[in-house]
Amino acid sequence: MNNLALCVGLRGDHVEAERLHRRVLEVQTEVLGERHPSTLSSMHNLASCLESRGDHVEAEQLHRRVVEMQTEVLGEQHPSTLDSMNSLAMCLKSRGDHVEAVRLHRRV
Repeated sequence: MNNLALCVGLRGDHVEAERLHRRVLEVQTEVLGERHPSTLSSMHNLASCLESRGDHVEAEQLHRRVVEMQTEVLGEQHPSTLDSMNSLAMCLKSRGDHVEAVRLHRRV
C-alpha cells in the first residue's frame, strides 16, 4: 500500500496519497511498532506528502519526529537519518527558517 500511496502522489492526487500514507502508518505502527525502521520510513513518506500538499506546519512536526526517532534507533549517521534531516531542512527552508535549514544542511 505504501507503493500505491507513492504512485498516487506522483500522479498528483495528494489528498488520496495522504489518506493512503496515513493508513500505511497506522497499520505499520500497530503491527511493527512506532520505532521500527519501516514505520519510520512510512512516517517520512507521510511528512513528504504533507509538504507536497502545502501543509508545512504538520510536515515539519512529523519530519522532526522522524529525525529524532531515527537518530535514536538507527544513529545520526545512518543514510535514512541523513535523508530525513535533509527533508526537514528543505521543509524549514520552505517555511522561511533559513538559519535552521542551513544548520541542518551542514550536518548532512
